[in-house]
Amino acid sequence: QVQLVESGGGLVQAGGSLRLSCAASGRIFSINDMGWYRQAPGKQRELVAGVSRSGATNYADSVKGRFTISRDNAKNTVYLQMNSLKPEDTAIYYCNIVVFGPAAYWGQGTQVTVSS
Repeated sequence: QVQLVESGGGLVQAGGSLRLSCAASGRIFSINDMGWYRQAPGKQRELVAGVSRSGATNYADSVKGRFTISRDNAKNTVYLQMNSLKPEDTAIYYCNIVVFGPAAYWGQGTQVTVSS
């Protein structure tokens, strides 16, 4: 059993910052990719940012230059630093990990609301 616990969401004004964290625990042999997705009301879930085990990163065009993803392999934790937040960033943010197997797991989601 693998558990993902997310934290760091909340309400912030446009232009502000938030930092999301996602810690994985349980029967984990090796985590390959880690990432953050988001889903706004009425929209499909979309990839925000991903980071491989080697540290290679990729970002959605809409967040490039504003968001930074990072990971701590010793702690099985992935972070998302979000700066210059915009109202259109409002969504539920989900952590995702892909482990050796392969198998994928999702966090429960954390709400991010950006007011104008």
